[in-house]
Amino acid sequence: MLGIMKKEIKFLTENSQDNEKTLSFKEKILNELAAANGTQNHSVQEEAQPLLGKEMELAESLESLVSAVEKSHEVLEKDTSVEEEPSKIKVEEPMGQSEPTVHTQADVLENIVRNSTISEVPSNVDGPGQADVAKKESIESGEVQTSVPHSEAYQEKVASVAGEIKETVLPDSNTTDEREAKKDFSTAEPTLSRRDVAHGKKRSRADRTNSSKKKKRKNGLANRIVMTVLVLFLLGLGITGFVGYNYVSSALKPVDAKSTEYVTVEIPAGSSTKQIGEILEKKGLIKNAQVFNLYSKIRSYGNFQSGYYNLQKSMDLDTIAKQLQEGGTDTPQPPVLGKITIPEGYTLEQIAEATTVNAAKTANKNTKTPFSKEDFLNKAQDEDFIAKMAAKYPQLLATLPSKDSGVKYRLEGYLFPATYDYGKETTVEELIDQMLAAMNTNLSQYYSTIESKNLTVNDVLTLASLVEKEGSTDQDRKDIASVFYNRLNQAMPLQSNIALLYAQGKLGQKTTLKEDAEIDTNLDSPYNVYKKQGLMPGPVDSPSLSAIEATINPSKTEYLYFVANVETGAVYFANTYEEHAKNVEEHVNSKLNQ
Repeated sequence: MLGIMKKEIKFLTENSQDNEKTLSFKEKILNELAAANGTQNHSVQEEAQPLLGKEMELAESLESLVSAVEKSHEVLEKDTSVEEEPSKIKVEEPMGQSEPTVHTQADVLENIVRNSTISEVPSNVDGPGQADVAKKESIESGEVQTSVPHSEAYQEKVASVAGEIKETVLPDSNTTDEREAKKDFSTAEPTLSRRDVAHGKKRSRADRTNSSKKKKRKNGLANRIVMTVLVLFLLGLGITGFVGYNYVSSALKPVDAKSTEYVTVEIPAGSSTKQIGEILEKKGLIKNAQVFNLYSKIRSYGNFQSGYYNLQKSMDLDTIAKQLQEGGTDTPQPPVLGKITIPEGYTLEQIAEATTVNAAKTANKNTKTPFSKEDFLNKAQDEDFIAKMAAKYPQLLATLPSKDSGVKYRLEGYLFPATYDYGKETTVEELIDQMLAAMNTNLSQYYSTIESKNLTVNDVLTLASLVEKEGSTDQDRKDIASVFYNRLNQAMPLQSNIALLYAQGKLGQKTTLKEDAEIDTNLDSPYNVYKKQGLMPGPVDSPSLSAIEATINPSKTEYLYFVANVETGAVYFANTYEEHAKNVEEHVNSKLNQ
């Protein structure tokens, strides 16, 4: 565009020079006319000079306008390289009085073009007379007509240059506020012009660069949005998991860890896990029924029993679930503080020790009961109490060993091994009563059989106490019982080391194979069945129901001997002493030499 404008300026300049030549020629003609009429027209040159000045002013204005356009173009290119959108050009507003802008110079140019229309002196003067008449009329009318010819092409050319400059550089030439024009120009859509065509390749590269930047900016924005959503999602998930974990963990804990209160709960038969959870929640024993239901499914706790339970708010959810699997009572019972477990084969002294430990699953290993070993042993030897119990359980205690029979404890072997509950009001007397009642209940089905075999309850329990310790399996126990019966029938001593260990106070302690082989068989004791024929005066421990049944219904064998490996529990039987000696050498003595 600037190149085109420079060509136009050159055209105007050349045209101005031609006009100057034309004016000089006409000046000569006028001078000749003046000379012919006797007058010299000195005003022609004076009138022509201002016209030439206007032509020069027009050329200078065009040059100034081109310079301003070039400067605007430089600013435009500079802003295009910095701004993201090349179509928006920031025009700095000069402080104070500013130089003429492109808009102003374009308006000046247009005004000059309008005012540069000069009347031409008719060129078709036929003669001196007509020319003189025309000049005279002109002078009389106050006009000075000069002849500086401007062709229509020239005037159109000048107007076209000014119009193109305004249309190309200034989008709105009718705006009076230059600042508003700059603002409109900066936001206007880019139009295709000669300059755009001239710089089309560069504009296309800039568009591609800006398009790439826009895409990167959009992609970056999209990535930021995705990352923000992802972070918020993960954060929400983490918070939800944290809150959920704390909620479930809290629901598994006791409702009131310091509470000692018991709550009696009835679980109806056929209740589902969900229904049980709702019952427990209503009773205030758990915090959430849904958590109870879910926890029971995860832990496979599905064998809940119906009945009445005494539960505490200090119990956690797992403890309550385990209690419900043990089974309740048919009728409401006083609250249970704990449990006492009596293992099979325990001596009375071991039982007394066991009563001091709370064996409940909810209790710590070192949790004590309100009972003591001394109180228990004292009550077990109390003759008044024994008499009271004998009257209460006559079938069980009818053949109870007497005090002068040589027994250590009269009730030894009569306390059934099992687990017993105790409450706040339970006494030692009541506890021993429960154990005697359990033995009486378990033997009640065998009383008639015992009598039919000419045996007593004391005989059965005494022999069963040896069978309990000598054998470990039901079959071994029946075979061992048969050996004892065979030896008794042949008036042979029982020769059981179990009775000697009891007499020494070592029964229940771990015994090595060497200690068992080197046991003192010459011990002076009513329990030394190596010297004494028949049974001991009473049982040496509390036998299990399995040992009692084996004693009542033994195997039918001809065994007279057996040897047991106390370390492995294996039992080896023999009919003769030679076979027995071989078993002892192979399974006992050979092990001692290793």
